[in-house]
Amino acid sequence: MRSARLRSSRFWVVALLMASAALLLYLRGDVDWVPPSSPLDEFPMTVGTRTATEIVMPEDVVQALGKGEFLNRVYHPQLSVEDSASPENAGMDDRASIGLFIGYFPTQRTGQSIHSPQNCLPGAGWNFESSWITSLTNAAGKKYQVKEFLISNGTSTQEVLYWYQMHGHVIAGDYAAKLVTLADSIRYGRTDAALVRIITPVEPGEDRLQARARVMKFAEQIAPLLPAYVPD
Repeated sequence: MRSARLRSSRFWVVALLMASAALLLYLRGDVDWVPPSSPLDEFPMTVGTRTATEIVMPEDVVQALGKGEFLNRVYHPQLSVEDSASPENAGMDDRASIGLFIGYFPTQRTGQSIHSPQNCLPGAGWNFESSWITSLTNAAGKKYQVKEFLISNGTSTQEVLYWYQMHGHVIAGDYAAKLVTLADSIRYGRTDAALVRIITPVEPGEDRLQARARVMKFAEQIAPLLPAYVPD
């Protein structure tokens, strides 16, 4: 009963925030200020020792996501000659792939909002085993918080990081991201924002902490690249 009341309270908080944001955006006019940025399809195909392949999203998924730019890739490890000949001798970090999804929305003024992975992943059959906030450190040594999940679907287990990136902020929580969107729409006339999601499988025989270290390392590698595509 308490859990149901809590979910209901969260629903009405989010509904109130969205209604307030819509009213304020309407009163401010019809045009957002969107700083220039590079298109997402120019994001590096190579990150560290990994090279990406593009994953085409079904048209119905693109339509459901709304008007934005989307990057959907899998970054594969580049095995050495020795490891290519005997991949079983390579470490887990050298064998496991990493998925990267970025959805950038130049404006959320039209009433659309970024879809949270907490809503999308269960719809795809994934169950949340655990969830918490974790800290990353960027190239300048600044710490910031991101959301971390362990998810499962049948015998498959995945480690997930995600965060919202907007106007120089890195935000872990869905509600906090809506509050920042509301505040910055008033202060700067900006509603642009991006969702960044990193995912990797926990391989058979692999300790979950190894998968966690893999996504954390990748997140720290891409963090300094993002402002060129998701403007501060």
